[in-house]
Amino acid sequence: MKQNTAFIYVVTLVATLGGLLFGYDTAVISGAEKSIQAFLIDSQGLSSFLHGITVSSALIGCIIGGIISGILSAKYGRKNALIIAGILFLLSALGSGNPEFLFFEKDTPTMGLLWMFNFYRIIGGIGVGLASAVCPMYIGEIAPAEIRGKLVSLNQFAIIFGMLVVYFVNWGIAEGQTIEWINKIGWRRMFVSEAIPASIFSILMFFMPESPRYLALKQKNDKALSILTRINGAEKAKQVFEDIKSTVQASATKAKIFSYGKKVIIVGILLSVFQQFVGINVALYYAPRIFESMGAAKDASMLQTIIMGLVNVIFTVVAILTVDKWGRKPLLITGSIGMAIGMIAISVLAFMDIIGMATLVFIIIYTASFMMSWGPICWVLISEIFPNKIRSQAVAIAVAAQWAANFFISSTYPPMMEFSSGGTYLFYGIMSVISAIFIWKFVPETKGKTLEEMDNLWNKE
Repeated sequence: MKQNTAFIYVVTLVATLGGLLFGYDTAVISGAEKSIQAFLIDSQGLSSFLHGITVSSALIGCIIGGIISGILSAKYGRKNALIIAGILFLLSALGSGNPEFLFFEKDTPTMGLLWMFNFYRIIGGIGVGLASAVCPMYIGEIAPAEIRGKLVSLNQFAIIFGMLVVYFVNWGIAEGQTIEWINKIGWRRMFVSEAIPASIFSILMFFMPESPRYLALKQKNDKALSILTRINGAEKAKQVFEDIKSTVQASATKAKIFSYGKKVIIVGILLSVFQQFVGINVALYYAPRIFESMGAAKDASMLQTIIMGLVNVIFTVVAILTVDKWGRKPLLITGSIGMAIGMIAISVLAFMDIIGMATLVFIIIYTASFMMSWGPICWVLISEIFPNKIRSQAVAIAVAAQWAANFFISSTYPPMMEFSSGGTYLFYGIMSVISAIFIWKFVPETKGKTLEEMDNLWNKE
């Protein structure tokens, strides 16, 4: 019996629905953001700081979800953690679209309603934080080493595809409608639309297998071997199972987070922080507003956002096709250089007060560079660099750091832009340069290595 490729891809595709929901939930705000501002912020004369907090409030939940992902995935399993994430996505979709439910009068903006809207967005954010940590970990623990990079990268493709889908959904809802209708009804439909993929994901995950490495950690050896056999075939499964058992023998006593030294944890955290400090989510969350500031009309700005989404999908496919051939480090360094060129050029144009097609071209260069490198490859590395015994804890720390960095960058964007747009983009460009140096100096290449070989990758202190 050979490797069961069909089974591997079915499990991966169902798991990547969590990634699709991650993308959908984080990008749905881009179409609804100006309506939320009109309905809940401007109508009450509130500040740009509260606007920034409201746009990025889901990220507070993402930090919480990242932190608790280690506890949930270690105690209840990777599969059950993903089911919980799906249920949270569903609750958030319904609540964000109708925040007045039970407690408030319909269409009457108050501070209480603003906080209730943010509460529902935070619930969805917890789902995103869970999915962002557990999806790549689950796929990485099921995937054979030689195609692990490709399969984990599919999760990033699903994230970007989810963003692209919601750009089309938002555009379709807003198309041909008045601003008044969008500000009253349209933004609600944008949020509620997420309930459909959330329901599908939650149901399908019930039928998926648990991670064999999680089962081995819990001493459920027969179940672990059974799933490994279904994935790899009987002969290879026994070999993989023995490798797994050799790395989890000491797990009878709980492994400490620094069992393999501090460097592996610091590298994981810095991978996460750099992925956000290069400024990608500013481009994603505020895309329509950025294009409008460049002189595009409302409909054109939404269309340009869709074009950017298509570019993102295409260049994520480039990463999927090359990550297991070229390796992780070359792609990350190349992407960092491309992002630096894009952001520094946008900064120069902003300082010269030049707005036009050149700005759009450099935004596309920047986002394409990110999508072929830091977008998918950061998640690949986070899912694989940590040894088996500390993976769930270490991934939780790295992902929580990522969402904390994401929240900082997204919520500071409006006040930074008020101070200096050119300086804001220059900061992201400098971060891109530093990220390239970090990868070159400190991150090991993991192409083709089994998860069990990660034990030997880091010298114990």
